[in-house]
Amino acid sequence: MLIINSIGVVVIALIIWWFWLYKPKEAELGENDLVITVENGTYSPSRIKVPAGEPVELKFIRKDESPCSETLLIPELQISDTLPLNKLKSIQLPALKSGEYAFHCQMQMYRGQLTVN
Repeated sequence: MLIINSIGVVVIALIIWWFWLYKPKEAELGENDLVITVENGTYSPSRIKVPAGEPVELKFIRKDESPCSETLLIPELQISDTLPLNKLKSIQLPALKSGEYAFHCQMQMYRGQLTVN
């Protein structure tokens, strides 16, 4: 019984870490012509650092056929765009103020974050 309880505690700890504590590595815009890949339920990279006060261009390539992955939303900037399958799509962003801006699919299953500073 002790083994089963121990395994349960470990599984709960892993779930908490994965959904609430884990933060993927942050990529910086301008690093080797950064392209955000939409695949297997994720944006990769999902955390992107961009400079404040300058217009930026984000490049996406959607490899996931899921209907949810088709739409890209950046609610704070009122951006909603369609990502074509297996084609590069550029999204132009205006000059941004410092802060964090979330981007996601229409159901918020695919999530990412822009860090502006």
